[in-house]
Order: sequence, then structure tokens, then C-alpha cells
Amino acid sequence: MASLVRTETVEITSNDMQIPAYLAEPSREGTFGGVVVVQEVFGVNSHIREVAERIAGAGFVAIAPHIYHRQVQGFEVGYEEADLELGRKYKNGTRADELLSDVQGAINYLYGKDNVAKTGVGTIGFCFGGHVVYLAATLDDVKATASFYGAGITSMTPGGGDPTIKRTGDISGTLYGFFGTEDPLIDPYEVDQIEAALTQHNVPHKIFRYEGATHGFFCDHRDSYHPAAAKDAWQHVLELFKEKLG
Repeated sequence: MASLVRTETVEITSNDMQIPAYLAEPSREGTFGGVVVVQEVFGVNSHIREVAERIAGAGFVAIAPHIYHRQVQGFEVGYEEADLELGRKYKNGTRADELLSDVQGAINYLYGKDNVAKTGVGTIGFCFGGHVVYLAATLDDVKATASFYGAGITSMTPGGGDPTIKRTGDISGTLYGFFGTEDPLIDPYEVDQIEAALTQHNVPHKIFRYEGATHGFFCDHRDSYHPAAAKDAWQHVLELFKEKLG
């Protein structure tokens, strides 16, 4: 049986810089919605590639840019403590303007493909990527955002400046947020702040809180994986993308 998904590594352009990205798309002909997948601190590793492939299998064209490329090439690690420390080091070297450029570069690449609809894209991000996609929800082309346990949204922005939550009023699409109630990196009060900001600025949104789930609950490569929460969250992601991207 022929594969339902086609994958390759491509290059996108961000501020005149070439950045690699993992592309996954349906192998059948047609026109599909585009989705940008943003990594955890662990890079575009096997889990992120698998997420892109799942999205492609659901009928979208997915692309995952290597957002650490300015600091290190081809970064991907596992989930040991040393891996986490290294990933956080590179996370701390990112800047909001560069991250926005990387996401826009991925969008531009999608829009350059014949099989991608040019009517707006979705984004999905995990961990640090959950923060990045909240930031990128301010881009005009982003119509649907799935933000998973993005820490620091209420307290900082990459590279410094006002916290990312201050940009909530610039979001024009729909945002779904996914959080575990036992997440040691995100206090429940911060989730309440995010929900209040989205409501205040009339951003269409849904916030999902999963009892007993912790940070990284969606990743089946990690000890923190919570199958029930991950399954429910995935259904909501598909609901969001199918409604907003067709």
C-alpha cells in the first residue's frame, strides 16, 4: 500500500537566512490547509516529526522549522536532564522578532506550494513552542492556534521586553490552549490570566485543563505522557483545524 504521507527536509527563508524545516504532506492530490509545527526545547526531533506526519495524515500540509538554526544546526535531542539543559540554553538565545520571522518564513513556504490553500494557516506548538505559537498568533496569516503548555506567556517574551500576553490584543484568529493541572512550570493562576486576556480582547478561544496531567503530557516519548489527555487534546486540535482551515 502506498504511503498516505510524503515527507522531506526543505529550506525556508527567514530574514534572508535559509533555515531547514521538516515537511509532511498528504501524498494524494488536492488542496489542503497549511499548519506550522513548532518544536519543544528538544528540537525538531522524532516526536515533532511524528506530530507533523499525524497532521499530514489528517489532511493538512505540515511544516516544522528548526527555530534554533541561528545557534546550532540540526539540533535534536532526547529527554534526559542534560538534553533539557542544552535545549533551554538555545531557547534562551532566541528572540521574538526572529521567531516571528521563522514562522512567517514557514507560512510563505507553504503558500508557495500548489497544494496549499492561501486562505490562512494553523499553528501548533509544544512547551517552548506553545509559547512561540501564542506569539505567532499575532501574524495576519494565522487563523488557528493550538498552544500546548507554553510556559512564560504571562511573564516574559523571548529576547526580552513586555510579556507575550501583552500582545493578546493583536491576535485575530482562534486560539485553543492545552494545560495540565499538575504542570510544575505553569501555575494555574497563569492559565487563568491567559484565559482572562483572551476574553478581554475578544479573541475566540477555548482553554482545556486536564486534571492529573503534567508538563509534556502530549508527548508519548516522555514519562509525563498522559494518554487520556493527549487523546482528548488531539481531537480538539483536529476540530479546530478542520473548522478554520477546511
